[in-house]
Amino acid sequence: MEDKELNIIDHLDELRKRLIITAVAFVIFFIASFIYVEEIYNWFVKDLDFDLMVLGPSDIIWIYFMLSGVVAIAATIPVIALQIWLFVKPALMPNEVRATLAYIPALFLLFIGGLAFGYFVIFPTILHFLIELGDGMFITSFTADKYFSFVFNMTIPFAVLFELPVVTMFLTSLGIINPYVLQKLRKYAYFVLVVIAISITPPDFMSDFMVMVPLLLLYEISISLSKVVYKRRVKRESLREGTYEEGL
Repeated sequence: MEDKELNIIDHLDELRKRLIITAVAFVIFFIASFIYVEEIYNWFVKDLDFDLMVLGPSDIIWIYFMLSGVVAIAATIPVIALQIWLFVKPALMPNEVRATLAYIPALFLLFIGGLAFGYFVIFPTILHFLIELGDGMFITSFTADKYFSFVFNMTIPFAVLFELPVVTMFLTSLGIINPYVLQKLRKYAYFVLVVIAISITPPDFMSDFMVMVPLLLLYEISISLSKVVYKRRVKRESLREGTYEEGL
């Protein structure tokens, strides 16, 4: 009983250590982003044909924190992935250690890929559609707060959800989930993804459809990749059991 309690305490200490490292990394990236926030802002608005407005002094510091926070989160993704991997590493087999290590750069690349997809594909299409919708009816002007909130609503969800295939593969390799469970949960997952798509887009069918389809495809891709990982895992376990029986 005492050994079990000590083991739990060790795990909690290890978890606290990983969380502290992640938090420190985020703070460092946030400070660095805050220092260069003007350059970050200029990059975001370089293609705009209009100037953004602020309605009060507090909006300026809010924009600074918003931009710095998003950049810091993106930069912290590899650190988070590494800390998770280090936390579960003692429970992994040697071959699983090598296999799961490859997920760390993949998480970062998919996060950036999701941001790029949202920013360069979804965001300009929906923004152009909405501006055209009000053409001749309204004087179009944007506050910086509303503009960047819209940008991040169109990009951050994609960045997070683009991680789904790698997270699914990682959990499958650990034996926590399998593709058959994902298939059984498909209708519930579809419902959640549709709700997410409707929640983050303007209230028009085209915007909902443009966001909904990629999210559903991501789930199907996750199932397919989970099947590949699951079959490899089953094969490795079968070989391991066969070797063990021969040894007996």
